[in-house]
Amino acid sequence: MTTTKPSGTPQPPRVLIVGETLVDILHRADGDMVEKPGGSCANVAIALGRLDRVPRLLTMLGDDKHGREARTWLEDSGVVVQAQPAPQTSTATARLDASGAASYDFVLDWDLAVEETTDVDALHIGSIASVLEPGASAVSRFVDRHRTQALVTYDPNIRPGVIDDEDAVRQRVLSFIERSDVVKASDEDIAWLHPGQTVEAVARRWATLGPALVVVTSGAEGSLAVTKRTVIRGDAVSVEVADTVGAGDTFMGALIDGLIAAGAAGHRARQVILSLDGAQLAALLHQCARAAAITVSRPGANPPTRRELEPVSR
Repeated sequence: MTTTKPSGTPQPPRVLIVGETLVDILHRADGDMVEKPGGSCANVAIALGRLDRVPRLLTMLGDDKHGREARTWLEDSGVVVQAQPAPQTSTATARLDASGAASYDFVLDWDLAVEETTDVDALHIGSIASVLEPGASAVSRFVDRHRTQALVTYDPNIRPGVIDDEDAVRQRVLSFIERSDVVKASDEDIAWLHPGQTVEAVARRWATLGPALVVVTSGAEGSLAVTKRTVIRGDAVSVEVADTVGAGDTFMGALIDGLIAAGAAGHRARQVILSLDGAQLAALLHQCARAAAITVSRPGANPPTRRELEPVSR
């Protein structure tokens, strides 16, 4: 989908991501330590930038070495950085086990101020930025401002290490689910949010609360897409895993990209999503799985470019 300027010149869909940028301090199982920029929302922005979507990221960065490195990292992948000042750039210390799975400890500040923004055709929110106050309330207001005129996508991407009040977080997550067009979650998110319940049962229930599409990823077990009309299962793409950092964020970025390619942006987003048939949803899941597989095949959050996804991509 494209929008049109008053002059009649078409422009690509305007994508806004509101959320955290971190520096990941990776402690690998072999004892090596590496520092790399990251953060769920920043990773989604990078994924979309490498897919030529030119996303805008509203975030917070400190005026420090980590902040300068993060800005350069984002801009090098085509992300337009709109950073509010922070006392210091946030960090996430990740410890990787022998399988490449990561656990995190966070030192972060999220005090985002609500800004006047130009119209957007797609808005993505999620993870720490959507639950950590006081900035989470600003994120909620962005959703309310744009939800009737833009595709709104949400990834709860639960990080237990930053959660003090579990009941409050569950209520906040539910509120975002109800106001989003698309929700993408992992099986780990669902296990934390709804202990003892199956992925499919939760996804089906979420699909009745507001979203036009609910997608759940389960690592090597593949993925699940649920609408009010259908349930589609997608296989994971087999690959040798370097680590899992950024895999879900890459899947999310590819999902947004695929929906935009299908025309699901702007005020028609929900209508277009609801018109997608099973074959289209299956193809979308496969493309997202391919993108995530490329990311896990190499260290760190390093999503593929459009060229790397050809010829399957549009």
